[in-house]
Amino acid sequence: MRKHAVFFYYVVPSVLAFALSGVYAIVDGFFIGNSIGDAGLAAINFAWPVTSLLQALGTGIGMGGAVQYSLHLGSEQDRQNSPNSYFHVTILLLFVSSFASAALFIFASKPLLILFGAEGEVLNMGTAYLKVIVLGAAFQIFGTGFVPLIRNLGGSLFAMTAMICGFLTNIVLDWLFVWQLEWSLVGAAAATMTGQGVTMLLALFYLVKNKIGFSLPPLKILKKQAAAIVGVALTPFGLTFSPNIILILMNKFAMIYGGEMAVACYAAVSYITMIILLLLQGVGDGCQPLISRYYGEQKHDYVKSTRQMAYGTALVLAAICMVLLFLVRGSAASLFGASAAVRAEVAATLPYFLAGFIPLAFVKVTTSAFYATEQNRFAYMLVYAEPIFLLILLLILPRLWNLSGIWIAALCSQLLTFAVSFYCIKLSPRQALHSSVPAKSAKA
Repeated sequence: MRKHAVFFYYVVPSVLAFALSGVYAIVDGFFIGNSIGDAGLAAINFAWPVTSLLQALGTGIGMGGAVQYSLHLGSEQDRQNSPNSYFHVTILLLFVSSFASAALFIFASKPLLILFGAEGEVLNMGTAYLKVIVLGAAFQIFGTGFVPLIRNLGGSLFAMTAMICGFLTNIVLDWLFVWQLEWSLVGAAAATMTGQGVTMLLALFYLVKNKIGFSLPPLKILKKQAAAIVGVALTPFGLTFSPNIILILMNKFAMIYGGEMAVACYAAVSYITMIILLLLQGVGDGCQPLISRYYGEQKHDYVKSTRQMAYGTALVLAAICMVLLFLVRGSAASLFGASAAVRAEVAATLPYFLAGFIPLAFVKVTTSAFYATEQNRFAYMLVYAEPIFLLILLLILPRLWNLSGIWIAALCSQLLTFAVSFYCIKLSPRQALHSSVPAKSAKA
């Protein structure tokens, strides 16, 4: 019973926090869609991958540092492996990535939107949105990066509270900026940036209150620890951002084969399914502190039982969401102010995406279990398999079935990734993923 209580103490706040991170996009879509219509919805959809990239950088670095922190909890006396040292290096990496991202995207936002397929008024609106988002890059990166660190410090509930406060701030300011002051997409971007800023400030308050200092190790050790953090970070970064690689590909091909209406349709579908996918990722990332800690302590029985509970929780969540969304598929797009034609297309398209929830639930938990136990090679394979499969299928299936071929390609890429996850488990040398018998082996 205690194992279950500890598991849900970590997983429930993580699930809610990930759901709220997806709500940032949905809230913007709700206010913009209901004030501007399909063009505004399409503009947000084209611009969102850049916003998500900033959040994925924060999540990836934060999770990378959190994994190393948990793995080295028994090494407080060893300066080269001190958990606090990994914590401080993580903060440095968050700062560097914030500065570099702002410097890059302040010039690259419009060319990226053009590359993604945006044009005309949709391009202009998307550019205006990203100008504001990029100015607040540090809020996005630190806001998402601090959450997994606080969770691994035992502050899961506080991390969730910080996310909720940011979310509520976003809603209130979207209402004020978009509907009352009529600032359009600039207002939506300002609301998103401010909401993440609130989360960041609350996280800083937690760190100061708990007397988490900041001091960097010698340069040689810093490089080693930074490399270890980045090595793990590539997986949670990919988990968070790969749906946006998919978004970019889907938008591009939807524009080619169906025009603005098809992009608006996929925008509504992606909003509807985004929170569910983040819920599933929240299960995997929520159990990461436990799996990493048990793995570092050589408690392989506990690793196995935690992973099994994560599979069960994710599969139940996926099944419930599939049924509920299928029942409301005809009216779901109304939430975003979609036109009647787009609502009809969403109702016909959504089942393709619902069918992928079960396999994706298994894939996301398996991926989290891999990077939580430093099996980065297999984690990378699962993270980047789906967009690679999707690109190949998008080059083939729409030629056969036009717009329907795009939706079929999305489902087939998920099923192929599901098959790859079983292959990775079979190849994995870590017996913690297969049995309850402890074994030492070389790092993947």
